[in-house]
Amino acid sequence: MLRTADEELTIDELASRSGVTVRTVRFYASRGLLPPPRLRGRVGLYGADHLARLELIRELQNLGFTLNAIERHLERLPSDAAPEELALQRALLAPWTDDQAEHLDRHELDRRAGRALEDAEIEQLFTLGILEEPQREAGRQEEFRLTSASMLSVGLRIIELDLPPDMLLRAKELVEQHTTRMAEELRELFAANVLRPYMERGRPEEERERIRATADQLRPLTIQVLVNGFQRAVNEVIRNHV
Repeated sequence: MLRTADEELTIDELASRSGVTVRTVRFYASRGLLPPPRLRGRVGLYGADHLARLELIRELQNLGFTLNAIERHLERLPSDAAPEELALQRALLAPWTDDQAEHLDRHELDRRAGRALEDAEIEQLFTLGILEEPQREAGRQEEFRLTSASMLSVGLRIIELDLPPDMLLRAKELVEQHTTRMAEELRELFAANVLRPYMERGRPEEERERIRATADQLRPLTIQVLVNGFQRAVNEVIRNHV
């Protein structure tokens, strides 16, 4: 939660409030990701705008942005952007799922699966994109990147169907191809009809909360519409082929 604009934080308080270390705050400042603090004598003081930027940086990191990509994104924002404007940016970038990727060793992967997985099953989880290539470093146990914890059980149930690996790979490619295109087109539709008019009107303060709330509510509604639309499309395909 943002502090009010007139509150001032020391670097230790800012780090604690944002959940990062003092060293990280200083590193971000050195890269120009944070504006300089306001000085009171020799003490640097930070406000709600600094906290909002740190929270935006964390959201970008959750989306998988590299540090260079984060820098490029922040460069497009006004240097004096208000905390409310940064909060809007954060709302627009918030992931549509809380399901974050995890790094697991083989023992933990088996524990999550509820049994010892065979190598062939793990390869199929790679094919489905649920696991990504293991990281091997000297002196470290083999690790896997689980892209979605909620999809692990789904992937194992698909594997139990004993479908041809080539079919699984093609199915994954089809889903990714069409969902990516749909996401891009829906994003452009929202940008053209909501975001661009807001920016062309000079980013009026009275509209920020409405747009943030719209973005928050649009996520679950869009998912429901997509699921329902896909179900109806499958029914139509079945009718046309029977």
